[in-house]
Amino acid sequence: MVKVTYVHHDGTRTEVDGKEGDTVMHTAVAQDVEGIVGECGGAMMCATCHCYVDDEWLDAAGERRDGEEDMLDCGAAEVKPNSRLSCQIRLSPALDGLVVHLPEEQM
Repeated sequence: MVKVTYVHHDGTRTEVDGKEGDTVMHTAVAQDVEGIVGECGGAMMCATCHCYVDDEWLDAAGERRDGEEDMLDCGAAEVKPNSRLSCQIRLSPALDGLVVHLPEEQM
């Protein structure tokens, strides 16, 4: 299992165990983490899974994928240097303990 901590806009934290190979978005949706909608199911078509990767985890989470930047620009929340679509971050042992911050709104 890979631990992921979702930090909500109000500062509350939700820590869950995800399965290696699943995405940060699927993990949140499967465990009813509020703040990740995942309207398109992970097809990188909606930006309702926008998150901000904690600075300590930027290198481990990797670079944005092709098309991710364009989709982030269509979302409701401000795009920052650490913005990612959580459907594009796959859990691996290197991400055990990952912390992502959630925007105030997704839609």
